[in-house]
Amino acid sequence: MTTTAPRLPESQLNRLGEIRTDWRLEEVRSLFALPFADLMFHAQRVHRANFDPNQVQVSTLLSIKTGACPEDCAYCSQSIRFETGLKSEPLMDLDEVLQKARTAKANGATRFCMGAAYRSPKPKQLAQIVEMVKEVRAMGMETCVTLGMVNADQARQLKEAGLDYYNHNLDTSAEHYKKIITTRTYQDRLDTLQAVREAGINVCCGGILGMGETQLDRAQLLHTLVTLPQHPDSVPINQLMQVPGTPMYGVDKVEPLDFVRTIAVARLLMPRAHVRLSAGRSEMSDETQALCFLAGANSIFYGDKLLTTENPDENHDLGLFAKLGIQAEAPRVAAACRHPHAHPEESAATA
Repeated sequence: MTTTAPRLPESQLNRLGEIRTDWRLEEVRSLFALPFADLMFHAQRVHRANFDPNQVQVSTLLSIKTGACPEDCAYCSQSIRFETGLKSEPLMDLDEVLQKARTAKANGATRFCMGAAYRSPKPKQLAQIVEMVKEVRAMGMETCVTLGMVNADQARQLKEAGLDYYNHNLDTSAEHYKKIITTRTYQDRLDTLQAVREAGINVCCGGILGMGETQLDRAQLLHTLVTLPQHPDSVPINQLMQVPGTPMYGVDKVEPLDFVRTIAVARLLMPRAHVRLSAGRSEMSDETQALCFLAGANSIFYGDKLLTTENPDENHDLGLFAKLGIQAEAPRVAAACRHPHAHPEESAATA
């Protein structure tokens, strides 16, 4: 793996773990250029300073409205523009969502994430989802939704319902983005993040690896995240799940060690964020996942389905957790909007 980024001096390496929003792109690239053993050492050091290294936050993701999305995201099976064989389904009923949430909780999930294939939810749709958020949160689970773009008023309604997290990924770098999506701009995504953040909802934002991007694109994506006014509380790092019929089908897959390297750099840049080992785990070996946890990943999606793509089943995850001595992190719903830079022990004290 080649790079022109200079090596970080020892004085800067010793500062890793500080909360910063003033990172320069060249500094981020220098982290990617670290020897793998050094990168893993520093990532593990920073991770242990902020989290229990043997705990992982466990989420379940449910597609509450599937397919017929008007957007043209080149990786997505739910776009109406691609022939993927996916059957569109309307917004689920409240009772059905709550039953899924109860099952997820019984199976060990502490956060329930609801995804709807919208460009942006309409008022009637948002009203129904608000009720879902209220009821799921009343069950003692953390709540998260991903509904496409939202404005300040929509974000306020979700906050008043008790929403803990809003997921809206940047997907890739601003430069590479135009090759992936044309129906909404990068700024549209940043505007949604601003609306969510200003409403007092925790931001969940990350990207997808394996879409033909370069290492520079990965560095630029993380640089954008780490220079937001506040670091995202959750940072999902996805490996592209290639779907036949989408433009991204057949692209070269990301190398496992490059994926691990991105996890480690995300951990160093955002020391107190939950870095989520997200989509693509079904194609990863146990050894690759173990390296990701060692690199600082401390959140996963749990269950056999991620919206419309496969995920390792619960039994496999439990077996892997047992091998690695990992336990599920307890939910913190009482701290519905803890400050993204608060220390975990401070959050736990208010929970």
